[in-house]
Amino acid sequence: MRKIGIWLDKEKALILTLEKNEEYFETVSSELEFFNPKGGSRSKTRWGPQDVVQDSKYLEREKHQLNRYFENIVQSLGAVGELAIFGPAEAPEKFFKALKEKHPNMAKKVKTMEKVDSMTENQVKALVRNCFGTKT
Repeated sequence: MRKIGIWLDKEKALILTLEKNEEYFETVSSELEFFNPKGGSRSKTRWGPQDVVQDSKYLEREKHQLNRYFENIVQSLGAVGELAIFGPAEAPEKFFKALKEKHPNMAKKVKTMEKVDSMTENQVKALVRNCFGTKT
């Protein structure tokens, strides 16, 4: 039975697959653009109108890029026995929500979902092994 642990944020996903006595480690890049919209501009006249920045355009683009990123992660997982999701901020929650909507069978196999800060590859490996109780 394949046990898979994922540590993800908006930049990359670190995936550790434990199968029998073997480990496979993979990194999936998000290719997500980081938007920094500039503020509105003033008109030439004093107290004139201000241009408004349309945040919805940037947020919609980010949403589509996140969905594409999550689909890339799901495709790299393949068949899953058990799944553990880790990561900072809201990225793991958004990934789990996307799993429930588009891949409900895989979402049922999620064993745990925890918030953890930035980690190195070795720390991710130790965390996933500890979660599933395996020693390698």
